[in-house]
Amino acid sequence: MSEKGIDFKTICDNMIDALYVTDKHGNTIYVNDAYLKLGDLSREEIIGKNIVILNDKKDLYSGGVLPDVLRSHKRVDRVGTLTRTEKKVHITGIPIFDENDNIIYAVATEKDIERLEELEDNLAEMRKANYNGTLELNYLRGKQLDYGDIVAESSCMQEALAIAKSVASTDVTVLITGESGTGKEIIADAIYMTGNRKGKPFIKLNCSAIPANLLESELFGYEEGSFTGASKGGKPGMFEVANGGVVLLDEIGDMPLDLQVKLLRVLQSREVTRIGGKEPISLDIRLIASTNKDLKEAIESGKFREDLYYRLNVVPITLKPLKERQADIEPLVEIFLRRYNTRYNKKVILTRGAMVMMLEYPWPGNIRELKNVVERMVVINFSNVIDGEIVSRVLGLTADQKAAINPNTGTLKAATESLERQLIQESMAKHDSKRKAAAALGIDHSTLIKKCKRLGID
Repeated sequence: MSEKGIDFKTICDNMIDALYVTDKHGNTIYVNDAYLKLGDLSREEIIGKNIVILNDKKDLYSGGVLPDVLRSHKRVDRVGTLTRTEKKVHITGIPIFDENDNIIYAVATEKDIERLEELEDNLAEMRKANYNGTLELNYLRGKQLDYGDIVAESSCMQEALAIAKSVASTDVTVLITGESGTGKEIIADAIYMTGNRKGKPFIKLNCSAIPANLLESELFGYEEGSFTGASKGGKPGMFEVANGGVVLLDEIGDMPLDLQVKLLRVLQSREVTRIGGKEPISLDIRLIASTNKDLKEAIESGKFREDLYYRLNVVPITLKPLKERQADIEPLVEIFLRRYNTRYNKKVILTRGAMVMMLEYPWPGNIRELKNVVERMVVINFSNVIDGEIVSRVLGLTADQKAAINPNTGTLKAATESLERQLIQESMAKHDSKRKAAAALGIDHSTLIKKCKRLGID
């Protein structure tokens, strides 16, 4: 279609933004329907009227830009107000020239600032959601966790992993209990990463980290205007965001009783209704819950609902404290030692006496404390050797505690690996290649490589 066949008036009348046009003398020759609607005006009040006079009177609007555009022959931006509707608008005025650079029209476009703010809020929410989604994706990519990455030398940890493996490919609700730092989140990650919902949303919510008055809106979401401070357009809750995937409710033992009732209703109906909303939203989620609380004790003291407990406790997985998983301590120490040697570009080794002290220590902070202690000992170390004295100092052991440590502590496997490590390190120190060191040890080169990797020997 040629330009002559285009109906520009119809196009302009259907624009969302308001449009105002004058001739070179400032006489109004056109306003579109959006402008009239925005200001509650009629064409008769505007068409043919001079923009300078209208601007001076301020009875229809204030803050107009077209008089300045006509004077300066330049673009002008300003915030103005339409008097009748009290609408604040962002106005952009531009001059239109003929082929001889003479001004022939002045055109202003106006945007409702309230609508711009709403779009800005929506954009901010989209950016936030995209940012959170990117964080979650990067987190899960970084994990790529499977059961082979979890230390389970102790029989109690092997039992916990066996249960986790057996339920990973189902949608059954799992309740993971154990002291803080025992690895509850790692088990939840492993169930997700090896389950049939891998790649779907995996939303984690710490019930003890969010104030009670905000927890409900985080879980269930809300509609616009449902309470003071509610975002425009409302907000989806964690259950909505996780639809099709998995929700981990961490520290569920700290959830307020009134929310426990609502959570139970959601789990029973598989529907969620936003705060201030009327329409229920169908849910397809898998729930994993975890807590460091004794929920049976909480039920007896009236702090946890018994019916919710039985709804959550379909498949229980209990993680013992580290002091009851002594067989896991040495392999965990070796993993953390390799990790922090790599991170801080060090070659720190641990003496047998130092390992004995770590095996005997009760680790009240469990794996989290063990990891932090190993990192600290690697970072502050200048001799590349962690001995019993360094461990004693970092752990703050008293003379009586040091005297009570059994030097023969450790499993047969730990003792064997310790001897292997010592012999390999001595052989490699004597020879100028791994191949010669392997020959001296009576093993082939590939076996030595595998042993070095398993034992964390550089």
